[in-house]
Amino acid sequence: MTSARADRGLAIMKWHGAGNDFVIIDSRGRSARVTEALARGLGDRHRGVGFDQLAEIRDSESADIELDFWNADGSRAGACGNATRCVARFLMDESGRDALTIRTARGPLEARRIAGEVHVNMGQPQTDWAEVPLARAVDVQHLPLDGDPVAVGMGNPHAVFFVNDAEAVDVAGIGPRVEHDPLFPQRTNVEFAEVRGRDEIRMRVWERGTGITLACGSGACATAVAAVQRGLTDRKVRIEVDGGWLALDWRDDGVWMTGPTAHVFDAVLTPEFLERL
Repeated sequence: MTSARADRGLAIMKWHGAGNDFVIIDSRGRSARVTEALARGLGDRHRGVGFDQLAEIRDSESADIELDFWNADGSRAGACGNATRCVARFLMDESGRDALTIRTARGPLEARRIAGEVHVNMGQPQTDWAEVPLARAVDVQHLPLDGDPVAVGMGNPHAVFFVNDAEAVDVAGIGPRVEHDPLFPQRTNVEFAEVRGRDEIRMRVWERGTGITLACGSGACATAVAAVQRGLTDRKVRIEVDGGWLALDWRDDGVWMTGPTAHVFDAVLTPEFLERL
């Protein structure tokens, strides 16, 4: 099915990447459909559909398509790596192409299909305190917070904590406190990373505006960057998340990421649901 608006409602697609799940709305050829109320209503796993992030595909004059991202609480997200990979695969399957340029809030991102896997270049990390962004000038390698986290921007802010045992971390307790710390004017995503070797990390994540998720693409990118900056890993690393594995490669042109993608279902939102938003 296409994801154009149907007479009886609004068409959507459900995808996930390593358990990081998304609703995707295709608004090409028409005005943007997503509002804060729609994102919040769809994000409700009891009264809506449920997702970690919502992605809206829009026409672009400077790239193949443009992507806007929303969190489950209705707030905007600047980047979403796993959703970008899912959308890239959808468009590649649709067009038969193996290379795309996708414009997001942080600029154009390259997507390539290699040996059946979709790889996305999430761009260079933002490592200046003002770009992350932070509320004041501090050492981004050693934030003045308990646990000595690293701050990394990947189009959205991240605080990466290196821990001895990721399974033992109270993600639900620590995550929201760090997310809302005054040091982060736009709030932050929070990663807890256990380094297992020069090429392997175990990561758990609390996502800004959503909570605990099974994976976070931009968070995996931020974790890989922080680990290299701390001298803990090489630039090419596999990261185990709660929902599976992601592969990261911090190259001269940016942080490339790949991993699994899955198209779960297509559906149409009813007028009754839309009218209640």
